[in-house]
Amino acid sequence: MKELIGKINAEFEAFKTDSTAQAENGNKAAGMRARKASLSLEKLMKDFRKVSMEEAKTK
Repeated sequence: MKELIGKINAEFEAFKTDSTAQAENGNKAAGMRARKASLSLEKLMKDFRKVSMEEAKTK
């Protein structure tokens, strides 16, 4: 679970950096990277939900 949380945090930081670059500087390539990161975040969050529910059942 810690590894998954680390991946989520890293992907969110990448999203935050790229989305800021798009919003403030109009960087189109950064916008594309931010959209890609958002899709990755969606998948990681679904994985987190599954793992979290499994761990809650075992405790």
